Amino acid sequence: MESAIQTYRIRLDGIRFRAKHGASRAERDLPQDFAVCLEVELPVALLPRADARARVFDYDRLASLVVEAGTSASYKLLETLAERIIACVLDDTPALRVTVQVKKFGPPTSVSVDSASVELSGRKGG
Repeated sequence: MESAIQTYRIRLDGIRFRAKHGASRAERDLPQDFAVCLEVELPVALLPRADARARVFDYDRLASLVVEAGTSASYKLLETLAERIIACVLDDTPALRVTVQVKKFGPPTSVSVDSASVELSGRKGG
């Protein structure tokens, strides 16, 4: 019997890490808190056909890729960090499409702002 499922997505919200990213030297001198929301679209063929954890795509692997990309280098722009996360996930998993939102808490602004974020999407081969 053919499956009616057309799309397989996994979303991880609130992947947190501390890192030294920011436009100014002062921002890159001290670790700051970042949170990432990640959504990956996987081939439907990877959808588990049995209700067994061993058959599901490894969420921990996705979260670990995000943290590794976010902590292995320092970037001036959130956009650059988001691009790096997308590249890592597309390169190291069977993901077909990736959407990532990177949030920085307490950005240096002239007025009070709780957080700033960027959201980018990318796909394999494009």
